Amino acid sequence: MLGALFPTLPPETVFMTRVYNFSAGPAALPEPVLRQAAEEMLDWQGSGMSVMEMSHRGKEFMSIHAEAIALLRELLAVPSNYKVLFMQGGAIAENAIVPMNLLRGHTGADYIDTGEWSKRSIEEAGKYCNVNVAASSRESGYTSIPPRSEWKLDPNAAYVHICANETIGGVEYHFTPDVGEVPLVADVSSNILSRPLDVAKYGLIYGGAQKNIGPAGLTIVIVRDDLLGRSLPITPSAFDYGQQAAADSMLNTLPTYAIYIAGLVFKWIKAQGGLAAMEAHNRTKAALLYDYLDGQDFYNAPVEKDCRSWMNVPFRLRDATLDGKFLEGAQARGLVQLKGHRVVGACGPRSTTRCHWRGCRRWWRICGSLLRRTADSLRRSGRARQAWPRGGSCRVGRLRRLPCGARSGGRVAELAA
Repeated sequence: MLGALFPTLPPETVFMTRVYNFSAGPAALPEPVLRQAAEEMLDWQGSGMSVMEMSHRGKEFMSIHAEAIALLRELLAVPSNYKVLFMQGGAIAENAIVPMNLLRGHTGADYIDTGEWSKRSIEEAGKYCNVNVAASSRESGYTSIPPRSEWKLDPNAAYVHICANETIGGVEYHFTPDVGEVPLVADVSSNILSRPLDVAKYGLIYGGAQKNIGPAGLTIVIVRDDLLGRSLPITPSAFDYGQQAAADSMLNTLPTYAIYIAGLVFKWIKAQGGLAAMEAHNRTKAALLYDYLDGQDFYNAPVEKDCRSWMNVPFRLRDATLDGKFLEGAQARGLVQLKGHRVVGACGPRSTTRCHWRGCRRWWRICGSLLRRTADSLRRSGRARQAWPRGGSCRVGRLRRLPCGARSGGRVAELAA
């Protein structure tokens, strides 16, 4: 095939270099998923068509759609009184779609401000209702989650909104806040399927698929039945949860190929042992990264330890002039998309569920290599005392040994292989 496309190349010539992709989203996909999608690109299971060519109402795609929903329900143990919707527009669109659907009979909603994506949600919701910022970590520089005891909730609010994981700031809820009888709404774009989630504690969860599920273009919404049918009159039909639920998400043409890929990812996660295995995998990867960052003075991980994200690990070099060298060295070694978001500028691997273990270890080695070279250079020049105020010395830090579950045996070892 390559010989036909590139006649100057010998027929046996194949170029394929897979990098370790730390992008927050669109993010890396499991290689077995990509290979299956490639094999089925021209002919899905004998249909003679690519999934991209199928009618969204044809029997072929209807079976893909139904299986994807069933698998997602199984993985998350979604209760029977919740609807799973496949929509479009991403979490940015949901920032408007949520208030349009849940405000009927209410004038306001509570929002917890923990970072850049919370701020986006608050700004968008303000176009449709009175937003009560019930708690904010702005004063801490968004390096923490406000204690639940300090939240000033409105008992008459239509809902309470949180961002479960702030992709930019690296702050994640490791608990489900109790907000009483008011529905809890969560943007779970960047940590859905990274661990078990008690869906029954939420009125609604939503997220763009591109960070932890599949390609861009698909939005997942899981909504409790009693919250359907409450949309504002101005709500477009395609964004009305009630209408989409009644039409099985087929009120308009769905992002068919994105749903197909998402279904393959759901199968892959199930084959790895489900969300319990994903939790073990992600917990261990995050611990390895943070342990290294905390074990030396050259890098700084700013987020408070009790709310550090498993999904994205922002850090800064204490000497910002070395950021470019770090990123160049990483790219030369096959690690890409480590530069932080333009809003905050920090570096950091986005350790998504699909990110490979070996990529995390290679990230480690690059951190250590740059640290040692810089420390040696500073010591030779006599500037070490300026760079490291602690008596002119720096702690280099070491890569701790892998836990036994990752060294041999167990599902974590298989995921890391």
